[in-house]
Amino acid sequence: MRVIIKPDYDTVAKWAANYVVYRINKFKPTPEHPFVLGLPTGSTPMGMYQELINLYQKRKVSFENVVTFNMDEYIGLKPTDHQSYRFFMEENFFKHVNLKPQNIHMLNGMTKDYEKECRNYEKAIRQAGGVHLFIGGVGTDGHIAFNEPFSSLTSRTRVKTLTESTIKANSRFFDNDVSKVPTTVLTVGIGTIMDAAEVMILITGENKATALKHGIEGSINHVWTISALQMHPHGIIVCDKPATKELSEQTINYFMDIEKNNF
Repeated sequence: MRVIIKPDYDTVAKWAANYVVYRINKFKPTPEHPFVLGLPTGSTPMGMYQELINLYQKRKVSFENVVTFNMDEYIGLKPTDHQSYRFFMEENFFKHVNLKPQNIHMLNGMTKDYEKECRNYEKAIRQAGGVHLFIGGVGTDGHIAFNEPFSSLTSRTRVKTLTESTIKANSRFFDNDVSKVPTTVLTVGIGTIMDAAEVMILITGENKATALKHGIEGSINHVWTISALQMHPHGIIVCDKPATKELSEQTINYFMDIEKNNF
């Protein structure tokens, strides 16, 4: 596992965006051989998306031959709903770059057949050749995507019921009214994420410090699903200094030392 420690949120966003661009450009995608990118929503990746848009506008990267799969979607929200993840992605990323509409994949929260929707999503990922880089954030309870505590570490795309803490955290996007937050979602599983060739998790803010500690220094367990990243051969955590508050000084010094001359 690589752990990249940056001073603040902005430098995390810039590092992550530049890494995505580096990976895409190194891959040299074509229509027949596209780069497959897994994407998150939420407040943490917004800075990265803005940086990616900036880099696209500067012609540092093209998304023409990039295929995307998003992590999750609320059940019961139409794509046009301002709180749906489809709307979030359109407003914060998709409409600002040259992604082809047919290359964008998102779970349908309005489906009447959840099992079929999830099964087809897994199939679409396989047919695309698998995800080359899956990006995610993390909840205060250590969940990645919507794989809440006690989710199977081999789970696949499925329906998931949200915990009270997650509903409360997400209420900031729903006028701070928890009653407006959907209680169920469709989400990729831990196993789905771990199948990616590379996984990059963004962790910022002191409120994520406990999750970061369990993800790096804790045991691999289904209570803190971020800990599954320890088993990935190409896992990266990009975090800011406030998020490292609970890490040991030895851990911080180790990663600061070995990463000082790296990308």
